[in-house]
Amino acid sequence: MKYQPVIGMEVHVQLKTKSKMFCGCQNGLGLEKESNVAVLESEALRSECPASAMKPNVAVSKAEGLRYEQGAKPNVHICPVCTAQPGSLPVINGEAVKMVIKTGLALDCKIAEDSFFERKNYFYPDLPKGYQISQYQKPLCYEGYLEILVNNRHAELVSASRNETPKPSDISSMGGSASGGEALAGRQVWNDGTGENLRKIRIRRIHLEEDTGKLIHPKGANYSLVDFNRAGAPLMELVTEPDVKLGEEAKKFCQELQLILRYLGVSDADMEKGQMRCEVNISLRQPTTNNQRPTELGTKVEIKNLNSFRVVEKAIDYEIKRQGELLGRGEKIIQETRGWDDSKGETYSQRIKEGARDYRYFPEPDLPPLRRLSTYSYQLKTEIPEFPRQKRERLASEYGLPKNDVEVFVQNKDLSEYFEEVCSELTRTEHLSFRHSDGDSPKDLINNDEILRGVYLEEYRRARDDKKNEELKKLYKLAANYLITEIPRAADKLEVCNYDLKDRINPENFAEFAVIVFKEIVSSSGAQILLEEMFKTGIDPTHVIETKNLKQVGDVVTLGTIVDEVIEKNPQPVEDYKKGKEASLQFLVGQVMKKTEGKANPHVVAEILKKRLTK
Repeated sequence: MKYQPVIGMEVHVQLKTKSKMFCGCQNGLGLEKESNVAVLESEALRSECPASAMKPNVAVSKAEGLRYEQGAKPNVHICPVCTAQPGSLPVINGEAVKMVIKTGLALDCKIAEDSFFERKNYFYPDLPKGYQISQYQKPLCYEGYLEILVNNRHAELVSASRNETPKPSDISSMGGSASGGEALAGRQVWNDGTGENLRKIRIRRIHLEEDTGKLIHPKGANYSLVDFNRAGAPLMELVTEPDVKLGEEAKKFCQELQLILRYLGVSDADMEKGQMRCEVNISLRQPTTNNQRPTELGTKVEIKNLNSFRVVEKAIDYEIKRQGELLGRGEKIIQETRGWDDSKGETYSQRIKEGARDYRYFPEPDLPPLRRLSTYSYQLKTEIPEFPRQKRERLASEYGLPKNDVEVFVQNKDLSEYFEEVCSELTRTEHLSFRHSDGDSPKDLINNDEILRGVYLEEYRRARDDKKNEELKKLYKLAANYLITEIPRAADKLEVCNYDLKDRINPENFAEFAVIVFKEIVSSSGAQILLEEMFKTGIDPTHVIETKNLKQVGDVVTLGTIVDEVIEKNPQPVEDYKKGKEASLQFLVGQVMKKTEGKANPHVVAEILKKRLTK
């Protein structure tokens, strides 16, 4: 018997506002140097909310430079509202609403026309009110999707699973969404030959709620403590449809979502710091074909608090295997909540779920409804940036970068922006050799023939532009290589942070450095010295070359004299080369480089040696 995994995901994201969701207390994730007033910016929203409910949410502390650290003292960022003192009333943080709507737009969601908050009733020590202000009936965003890249390996597994029994757990990784449609349908994209395809993971809903406090369990004590610093922080919950089939797909979904959230600036989404938390619901069912109705879903198991991409992948794959082995032995799956033990590499039971919990949702009477949200969303569309997937395609096509380089820039938004500023400077450079060979000019070839003049000028300009684009692509690649590999190396050597690259080397100077290396004005070793000096001092490369005497020696006459000396002093390698030992040539080149302290152009040296030794 083969089984098809059905996996849905719930992702909780702490929003990076300055203040909490319903009060003015400092939000640990959001406080930066500037004070922030979190208000609903849309007149459409203001018109529907009374003034008392729409006052600015201002961070309590406005001290210049103050930043919240994960190790802040417990219960210092609290007030009567977030600790549920009698008589306190909540106030909507409009910035949090804005962030959720922007996320929904980024994920192609529909935006609700109207929405409201509700009370989710349950008791737990970290929930001071005895209920959580959340959303259920009217989420802010719904029916969206996120596209991820899946390997052809996944498609092959799908194909094989229809005819073979997978091992060891007899589980099919077939495609097919929860509704029986093809989940692996996608379009081919640029991939450097890797055969990756875009695939949609559907988003069911995105809603806004407040976070809970945090329980602290002192070692050896018979009591627990509660820290309410996090209580009331704005929390966005994203729920997917059960379209995920493998742990790797879930990991890629989380990684791509994290990138989008960071591009939007709504959250840092650092899983290890709890800013992005993932829960998965997994069940197995018998597979279906396109002509069959979907079979009944199996018993659902929930895995909570997965705090890294690696753990998300491993926990899902382990749970699929575990459930498959249980069904293979004829045992039943228990509906339960499980956790992940990273040291053992397995899930473990936390509590049994006997049925669906009734939270008795009802509208929050102390908060006004949110109106005309779809109108507000039109205003926010202008704030939506270019997203990772579009950036991947553009960097590859516009700059000719390979996939690995593209991914580095996509993952590091600041470095990517710096790279594009450098490329903009390179595009304006006048120092490259965009020209035809001698005598190949319009004046020489057209002999004052007006018709030929027009035809040739067009071809001449096209060839010139092609040559320019070809050299620019090489320059872009060279600049990318130095940014990705040499800048971190220089930063480590100098024991400085490479995040302040732009403050140390402005894009214009880095572009000039790239041209210098491209034209071989300095050697490869000289380029490293030059870059380190620029990184350390911020001085332009031309000045550094002059003061440090780094200019590469490429003069044939000067190098010819040195080559003759090396040939005279090394008769045996010379004889070996003449007998066909190519390695001897490299030895002789090395001797010339040694004499010139690494300043000789090795290509020119090699050519001179070949001419001298083949006479």
